[in-house]
Amino acid sequence: MGDEKRTFKKKDMPIRRLHDTDEELEQSEQGGEFADLFQDSLRQPQSGEVVKAVVVQIEQDVVLVDVGYKSEGAIRIGEFIDENGELNVKVGDEVNVYFERGENIRGHMVLSKKKADSQVAWETIAAAGEGGVIEGKITGKVKGGMTVDVGVEAFLPASQVDLRPGGNMDRFVGQTYQFRILKLNRKRGNLVLSRRVLLEEDRDKARTETLATLKEGDIVSGVVKNIAEYGAFVDLGGVDGLLHVTDMSWGRLGHPSEMVKVGDTLNVMVLKYDREKGKISLGLKQTVPDPWLNVGDRYREGERVSGKVVSLTDYGAFISLEDGIEGLVHVSEMSWTRRVRHPSEILKVGEDVEAVILGVDPGNRRISLGLKQTEVNPWTVIGERYPVGTKIEGQIKNITDFGVFIGIEDGIDGLVHVSDISWTRRVKHPGELFTKGQTVQAVVLNIDVENERLSLGIKQLVADPWEEIPRKYRPGSKVHGRVTSVTDFGIFVEIEEGIEGLIHVSEISHEKVSSPKDFANVGDELEAVVLNVDMVEKKIALSIKALHAAMEKAELASYMGSQGEATSSFGDLLKEKLKKSTEE
Repeated sequence: MGDEKRTFKKKDMPIRRLHDTDEELEQSEQGGEFADLFQDSLRQPQSGEVVKAVVVQIEQDVVLVDVGYKSEGAIRIGEFIDENGELNVKVGDEVNVYFERGENIRGHMVLSKKKADSQVAWETIAAAGEGGVIEGKITGKVKGGMTVDVGVEAFLPASQVDLRPGGNMDRFVGQTYQFRILKLNRKRGNLVLSRRVLLEEDRDKARTETLATLKEGDIVSGVVKNIAEYGAFVDLGGVDGLLHVTDMSWGRLGHPSEMVKVGDTLNVMVLKYDREKGKISLGLKQTVPDPWLNVGDRYREGERVSGKVVSLTDYGAFISLEDGIEGLVHVSEMSWTRRVRHPSEILKVGEDVEAVILGVDPGNRRISLGLKQTEVNPWTVIGERYPVGTKIEGQIKNITDFGVFIGIEDGIDGLVHVSDISWTRRVKHPGELFTKGQTVQAVVLNIDVENERLSLGIKQLVADPWEEIPRKYRPGSKVHGRVTSVTDFGIFVEIEEGIEGLIHVSEISHEKVSSPKDFANVGDELEAVVLNVDMVEKKIALSIKALHAAMEKAELASYMGSQGEATSSFGDLLKEKLKKSTEE
């Protein structure tokens, strides 16, 4: 073999010559390792250099690390204290360290972990470059945006935090995300990031994929993005669809928020997809069978059902019987006795109630319910409790032009018509005699169950005084009374309490009387004779003219009698006068 020339480094294995023994070769290898170690020991650390080190000791103020040189390095312990004040390092941990320039602590060269991490981070960032993607943790809010820890502090403008800028950004603090590098200047330590750009890219990608496969009739999953009065917008994956409030439930729904909330994940059906306009209509109720299809099999007239009050209107209350099925209790079907002006007087939203089905109309999606039908109609048994002729006592609930209403029991009132207040007194308005809340007695006159009416009478508590009038006031009898009223057609005279007679204008005088008001005033005392008693109309006709004529004739008869002629009594003369008046 010919001689060969080799070039090798210190660390190369020595070449074994033909005459070398094994012992000589081993000594040669040991000598090479020693030479390497010697060279390393002579090597001095360079300021700004970053190397790996192992933690060997933790003291009160510093952490000592082995960097492979003659002496250990020291890192101030504050660099290992986290935001909670806890030490986040232990002996044996491997860390990156940065050599400071010409400083030492108790003979140890001074190192920095933070500067090493920053330098490594900048190298990673520089490798990604502007437009690259890095990961970081949002650490706080600053003017105009937020700070992000990516090994160094970066700035995230407020407009680049989310797809929809604004709102409370506190929710992002502490979250780790991917970011796009917008601006990078290591010398100035300037690093600007964007999360929004990546979100937009993801959204556009998802939108393209969604639109490529979307078709009417599909059941798709989406997330509620926003809620309006008329419906909810659902994100189907980069593209929004409108879920109208009428397509949320088979039943009544006042507002979309009663059914869904922002962030909810829904399975919805694509009802309509207009590719040209990019509009998508969605349905939630269409994903389940229409409960009204066989409603007649589950709900029959006359059955008692249970449900929850979901809505109150001026005309009634809607009761949810099951998902998508509601019935209406009209205000007129809420109570047998109470006059319910608004359902809120009896029911409240959320209340569980029982009702009776009055009717089912699947075609118009209507179920009529009755609340009062769950109880016995008191009007069907009121005749048993209050037979005609029963004397009752109660408070006056209301006063009208035509009578007074008296409370008999809860919700049941009886009417005393104005004509049944007094046998004798002409009552123009019940308010002349009664006040609301006054306790009075009355007699049951009639019960109309069908129309739910109860007729009462107050005058029937006493006997009708007119039954004695014909006997007490026979035609021709002389009466005395007080004027109670003067009208154009005559004078009313009270001849006993509650009993009046009328002196017609033609019966005031033999001479023509232009107006009764010229002859008498209210309060005047007058005498007259009874002409007639009408029991049907309850009227008494009186006459002053007849009284005067009889008196004049009596005087004449008395005078003639003094001359020796036959005389007649005043009563006979009065009867004769009345007979003539009747014939006339």
